[in-house]
Amino acid sequence: MALEWVVLGYAAGAEAIMVLLLTIPGLDGLRKGLIAVTRNLLKPFLSVVPFCLFLLMDIYWKYETSPHCEGDSCSPSEHLRHQKSIMKSQRNALLIAAALIFYWLLYSVTNLVVKIEQLNQRVERLKNRD
Repeated sequence: MALEWVVLGYAAGAEAIMVLLLTIPGLDGLRKGLIAVTRNLLKPFLSVVPFCLFLLMDIYWKYETSPHCEGDSCSPSEHLRHQKSIMKSQRNALLIAAALIFYWLLYSVTNLVVKIEQLNQRVERLKNRD
């Protein structure tokens, strides 16, 4: 299962880098190519959404089927293992949330940048016509 989390982490990282590059001012020459690349990658990155839902269900299933350690019913090592499992599940849930939020941001920012480019072209055409 560790490979799934690594893949999700890389996908979230790639989304974050693309959002950052799209929003940094001063990259106007690079922006057109970056917009084209990002628009072509939005559909493949959409597969992150069902993948995250699958991993979220996996976390829920592991939580529901794991033995619970309460009171004096388990040894200190079992208690520590249970706490580590809970911490890993929380970390993985944060990774899922980050991947989904970065995808949504990437989609929104890309659409806004495309609309801004279209409006700028429209303004240029109106200026040239006058």
